[in-house]
Amino acid sequence: MGPPTGMNHCEVATNGSTASGDTSPIKSVDDINLPDNGLHAQFYQPPANLNTQELQFKRIIEKKYNVQLANYRDFHAWSCKNYDVFWEDLVHFAKIKLGGSYKQVIDKSKKISDFPKWFDNATLNYTENCLRGNDNDPAFISAHLNCETITHTYAQLRDDIERIGMALRNSGVKMGDTICGFMPNSYETAVALFASAAIGATWCSASVDFGHAGVLDRFRQVKPKILFTVEAVTYKNKRFDLTEKLNKVVEGLPSLEKIVLVNNLNSHINFDSYSHSEKFVNFDSFKVPSSEVPSPFHYEQVPFSHPLFVMFSSGTTGIPKCIVHTTGGTLLKHVEEHLIQGDSRPEDRMLFYTTCGWMMYNWLISFLYCGGSIVLYDESPLEPDPHILLKIAAKTKCTMLGMGAKLYDEFTKMNVDFKSLYDLSNLRTVYSTGSPLKAASFEFINDHIQPKVLIASISGGTDIIGCFMGGSFSLPVVPGECQCLFLGMDVKAFDSNGRPIEDEQGELVCLTPFPSMPSHFLGDENHKKYKKAYFERFDGIWAHGDYCQISSVTGGVVMLGRSDATLNRGGVRIGTAEIYSVVDTFSEISDCIVAGQNRYEKATL
Repeated sequence: MGPPTGMNHCEVATNGSTASGDTSPIKSVDDINLPDNGLHAQFYQPPANLNTQELQFKRIIEKKYNVQLANYRDFHAWSCKNYDVFWEDLVHFAKIKLGGSYKQVIDKSKKISDFPKWFDNATLNYTENCLRGNDNDPAFISAHLNCETITHTYAQLRDDIERIGMALRNSGVKMGDTICGFMPNSYETAVALFASAAIGATWCSASVDFGHAGVLDRFRQVKPKILFTVEAVTYKNKRFDLTEKLNKVVEGLPSLEKIVLVNNLNSHINFDSYSHSEKFVNFDSFKVPSSEVPSPFHYEQVPFSHPLFVMFSSGTTGIPKCIVHTTGGTLLKHVEEHLIQGDSRPEDRMLFYTTCGWMMYNWLISFLYCGGSIVLYDESPLEPDPHILLKIAAKTKCTMLGMGAKLYDEFTKMNVDFKSLYDLSNLRTVYSTGSPLKAASFEFINDHIQPKVLIASISGGTDIIGCFMGGSFSLPVVPGECQCLFLGMDVKAFDSNGRPIEDEQGELVCLTPFPSMPSHFLGDENHKKYKKAYFERFDGIWAHGDYCQISSVTGGVVMLGRSDATLNRGGVRIGTAEIYSVVDTFSEISDCIVAGQNRYEKATL
């Protein structure tokens, strides 16, 4: 594929590099577990003068507890053994606004399967903590298919949050009520989320590409009082009217008292076309005037374990489970991942392609805690312009770019030298998640997007609204691996007998509690479903349902797919990702699926 056309809409400088093809073969699991003895020198290597917030925090820990932590693995081991003081010291280091008085961080005599509480009697407000940026700095930069952008500063964001928050209070929303968003990834969605959390309400969202039945399967269970939504969306440069779908959703949610409609396409809204039109109000009309917002605005201080988000399981085995995540646990985990693992700073700008139906949206929103800017884009990442994400990253001078691994696969197949077309020199981190990032994609990112950028393949899940593993500037990048287990996450690979193993494929488990564990599932009496989901495989140990291999040499992790997708042929367990990574190298094959068969007394694939 040659250079894109229509560059007049998104004129960005190039850095003078030249295009080159990438024909390197994908490495096997054995290859990518080799020590970094120069084979991967072309990838990111930590510089000698590194001074990240991770290292600053480590030095504080060393001095306070009189310990010597020679490297990242030492720090990780210490953080898992001393997880109570690790998380408490992080609260102080990150300057999280925590009120109330707690007697202990956590009861360490309790196992992870006992669901111990964190920071009992402490209080905080998620929104108040996240609004740390300077008034005149950009909080959100909304980008569109033509690369035009709209910027909202932190001052504008605070004003809009407080005006919507006051409107919610005036509408009778109280602490503990649920507010839902059936929204695209837009500025107004972020305002609605933050405004809900500001007054102590619980937020949950679904992507606008969900069908009405999927939305109702989720929202019916949480009984929302207010729904934020839009009249229409654009995708692949086409307008999709949501009126019919929205009417079915509203009809199925008798708990709704008000529907706040965002006029996102600047067209005339005909409220008469909606069921229960008397409940509808325009987003801009719903906002109270700034003059009617008390100064200072009261940010509701809620218990550490107060529900912040309700997330939903995939629903593959029935109606999606409602996974409740706490205010303090979510914030603390996200702060660790953005501030410590990601070394995010006020000058950073992050573009992470996600919908509001994916936990990465919630993770992305918490990035504001670091004082940086979030770049929003909600249209198609590939059609009609397959370069659009790179164009936007260049124009907005993004320092952090993220998306699902499948999109990097698509870029790799394009074989375009993006760095010669667009100035991506500001990038210092490229994030990938959703599925294992193939070694070939690591190589493509390094060769054709930004050389020696930190490639952070992160892995976790909706269940923990965060990550078990990912990146660190303290470690070299090894293609095919998540660089490290995250601090405070006591993760192992277990064999079928429940024994920890390295350099072999095993079940991903977590041995000790962590703050972003769900508090509960809605409607789950005595944690019955919760225990079945994570603690049935190994007694008293969280089994996440992923299959992985932890390297004794690098400390990195190779993700091999879901354990329920693992094939067992003749007693040999095979992760499907191992097969897909090889088959995908054949250009003649557009897609594939791996299945097992038992025929003629033989196990075949």
